[in-house]
Amino acid sequence: MTEADERSFDIPGLSGLLTPTDSFYQVDINSVNPNVSANRWNLRVTGAVENEIELSYDDLTSMSVEHRFATLRCVGEPLNGEKMDTALWTGVPVNRFLKAAGTPDECCVILRAEDDYYEEFPLSALRNGFLAFGMNGRLLPRKHGYPVRALVPGHWGEINVKWLSEIEVLEKPVEGFWEKKGWHGTGPVETVAKLHAENHGDDGTVQLAGHTYAGTRGIDRVEVSVDGGKSWQNATLGPKLPGPDVWRQWRFEWKPRVGKKDVVVRAVDGEGRVQPEEFSGPFPSGSSGWVTQTIEG
Repeated sequence: MTEADERSFDIPGLSGLLTPTDSFYQVDINSVNPNVSANRWNLRVTGAVENEIELSYDDLTSMSVEHRFATLRCVGEPLNGEKMDTALWTGVPVNRFLKAAGTPDECCVILRAEDDYYEEFPLSALRNGFLAFGMNGRLLPRKHGYPVRALVPGHWGEINVKWLSEIEVLEKPVEGFWEKKGWHGTGPVETVAKLHAENHGDDGTVQLAGHTYAGTRGIDRVEVSVDGGKSWQNATLGPKLPGPDVWRQWRFEWKPRVGKKDVVVRAVDGEGRVQPEEFSGPFPSGSSGWVTQTIEG
């Protein structure tokens, strides 16, 4: 956590690389969260497996643990919204249990929660997943899934199921909770560069800053246009946190002439793909497009 603080830009209006637990975004299907006792909690691995497994909380927490930085982004957030956050999670890799259960190489998995929430997605996405029981150096809070939640690298937040109670391996696809309502947020996240900070210096310099994220593809660079997308300049990327599934900060300074300027921001992921320009709203597969903001010079 100290490392995250040391690597963060100190820019007014820009949050650090590590999101405080109380500020971490929260989306739930019910108005009251489950109140699950760790003593009574267990996790079952069921379905198309060779051996069904059941784990208690003590079983899980007595294993050798890992600490992972990971970013979550909500599929329902606006393009330049603020439902994208990063924490340091403590837990164990899911694949330990998938291997022990003997799972097939193909098809799907469904994660079930104590609040009757459930989501289905490809089993391959879960193999690099994580079962977290700690968040930012403390026990996982109730509102973020205590006793245990799932983390699935690089995918939309909806499949990072909280209050996890069952991992069911499937032979055929089924629809998840949000898919039955028309959403399609079980795939990898869209690349995004967000613009959240605008600071004006006494000498006329304007400083812009934000976060950028592309899941496990990583970020190669962030580009800024101060002429409405006609030309582009590279922003300065902040230091990277350890791990394959983390956001980064960016900043850009320039001294504009007097008047309004249309500033456009886009990211290029670690595979060389430019963030798509075409705008789409959150429904049904997550927002995309370039963030545009009018700046007064």
